[in-house]
Amino acid sequence: MADVMMTLFAIVIVGYVAGKLGYLGGDFDRQLSRLVINLTCPALILSSAMTGELPDRNYILPLLLISAITYIVLTGVAFLLPRILTNKREDEGAIGFALMFGNVGFMGYPVVASLFGHEAVFYAAVLNVVNTFAVFTVGTILITGKNAVEGPRFQKKVLYSTPMIAAYLTMAIVALEIDYIPPAVSQPLTMLGNITVPAALLIIGSSMSNLSFRTMLGNHTVYATTLFRLAILPIGIYYLCTLLGFSTFVVNINTVVIAMPVATYGTILCLKYGRDTTTITEVTFITTLLSMLTIPALATLLF
Repeated sequence: MADVMMTLFAIVIVGYVAGKLGYLGGDFDRQLSRLVINLTCPALILSSAMTGELPDRNYILPLLLISAITYIVLTGVAFLLPRILTNKREDEGAIGFALMFGNVGFMGYPVVASLFGHEAVFYAAVLNVVNTFAVFTVGTILITGKNAVEGPRFQKKVLYSTPMIAAYLTMAIVALEIDYIPPAVSQPLTMLGNITVPAALLIIGSSMSNLSFRTMLGNHTVYATTLFRLAILPIGIYYLCTLLGFSTFVVNINTVVIAMPVATYGTILCLKYGRDTTTITEVTFITTLLSMLTIPALATLLF
């Protein structure tokens, strides 16, 4: 798994170099972000249930429940803790997003697969249903401010966004035990889905290329946020969910998913809504770097 983490981080470095050389950046990054959100990530979710061996459908409801509880707790954290961690009001939304959302869709899948087996990607995708809904509701509010996303129209769009539709269809495939998907459907989806991880990591690296070296080293706020993101919150959620009586398997997968570095969606949403990416990129970079140490350490504790 350490090899997996190093590989992912290496792609971030490639994105950084490509950004410095002018191959990435600006409008290209924004268009690539849209492609990842609306096409390749949904394809990745769908392809997780098209491996030829269906996961256990009995885990669907427990995973949805534990994920809902987790994000209710993290929502409270995201709105309250940034007031303590930073004295810059304009940074509170980015810090809150960083505390609440780990990189489930982009880094969570390969890490979960390395720990629990390839079929476990489906379980991570089920957890990602609540995560996806929260990103495009609470997460968007954190990044843009409440006034920018109020109103029922936004809520309706979230419910039928392509990532959500992909998650619904994936759960339906497993729940209905549809164990054969024609290769003409499954293979293109798998190929498209495989674009997601490298594209998302290249976006992170490209965003980093706009920062000075001093800025990338972060500050006390970034490191305090990193401590909560990678250690305190995952461990706290682990003990909370254990006390609530969830099975060890469900708790462990949920904990690993929560322990991911900051979600790439933070940078993507900042680009989409024209917000400053400095703070979210700093904390994304530092958490991605340090996760190469913290995730293997957490996995050792769990297993």
